[in-house]
Amino acid sequence: MTKMTPETLLTPETFQAALRGCSWNGSRALTVRAVPTGEAERYQQERPGENAPILEISPEASSLEDLVEQWIAYTRRSGMTPGVVLWGSRCFLLGENQDSLGIPCPLTSGKKDLPQERSSIIRNKVTLITGGAQGFGLEIARELAAAGAQVILADLNLQGAREEAEKLNALCQGMRHLALSLDVTKEESVHALYGEVLRHYGGLDLVISNAGVLKAGSVRDLELRDFQLVTNVNYTGFFLMTKHAVPILTNQNAAARAVAARDDQPVPPFSTDIIEINSKSGLSGSNRNGAYAGSKFGGIGLVQSFALELIADNIKVNAVCPGNFLDGPLWSDPEEGLFVQYLRTGKVPGARTLEDVRRAYEERVPMKRGCTGRDVVRAILYVVEQQYETGQALPVTGGQEMLR
Repeated sequence: MTKMTPETLLTPETFQAALRGCSWNGSRALTVRAVPTGEAERYQQERPGENAPILEISPEASSLEDLVEQWIAYTRRSGMTPGVVLWGSRCFLLGENQDSLGIPCPLTSGKKDLPQERSSIIRNKVTLITGGAQGFGLEIARELAAAGAQVILADLNLQGAREEAEKLNALCQGMRHLALSLDVTKEESVHALYGEVLRHYGGLDLVISNAGVLKAGSVRDLELRDFQLVTNVNYTGFFLMTKHAVPILTNQNAAARAVAARDDQPVPPFSTDIIEINSKSGLSGSNRNGAYAGSKFGGIGLVQSFALELIADNIKVNAVCPGNFLDGPLWSDPEEGLFVQYLRTGKVPGARTLEDVRRAYEERVPMKRGCTGRDVVRAILYVVEQQYETGQALPVTGGQEMLR
């Protein structure tokens, strides 16, 4: 590693990256804040008797590698994880989540619907969500932020993503959520995105490939440009997001395995995830919606193939297949939403109003309602927690589509 002095080069981001793979209450990511020494002393006084001791790095330490060595030695010797790290004149508070530092997060207050034991699996994970400025992507981002994830909203609509990230940051002080520009159909844009992620966070735990578009129409008259747009965003975009995530995740996991082998410790389990937000249309064909269904069927093929290839690198690849998000902009947009498109193309026989179209789709679901963001997040948490599944396409459809 690069030689450095803590006073000049160490930042919370490089600190966080250096300790990636070290134990932190079962979580690989850390929340790290540089603070004045006085705040660290107050923190210690307010938490007597807890496992938040001070780790003072030797003045002779001159690199992040030295820091990691002393961190590992300390935690093994004491059986405790430090809450304060002193290195030269630099002082850092470390926390498993924002609440562990006594910083309130209104998003989590009163949230009882997500199982606590499962939502903890996402806490502090650096999580990239494409198409994060609206629709399912935004719903997922809000729920994961409430569960303690560090969320990156990547979207072609950068202004919208920034506004939403600012809202999350205002609600969850002590956590850092970020908005980045992304066009999933352009490889240079995807490559640049991951460079920015590394610059800001030093690493990555979870990629949620959610960006998608839909152009409905019969095979008889669907324009080629519309077919290609759907394919480029939904199918090629997922390929590009995976392609450029793999080197980052592979290197992280290889480093964790190397540390385990050097210290004669158990090899870490699957510790990074790529999840495609697919669709029920990836499980069953969709009348007059072939471009979308075809792109989603193809996405599941990629999920299964990538899963087989990346097992050796401790990367799980799965798909979550939601039912119809009837309250989201994809369906309800007054100009280009699916209610409008389906009414215009006659996809629902006998429908004369948008409400007729909605009712028809609700009636197709045994549970008689559309899918929600929280439904999808529960599935994401399961997929991340489950260490013995990869290459799966998990339906979240209220019984409309069932595995067979």
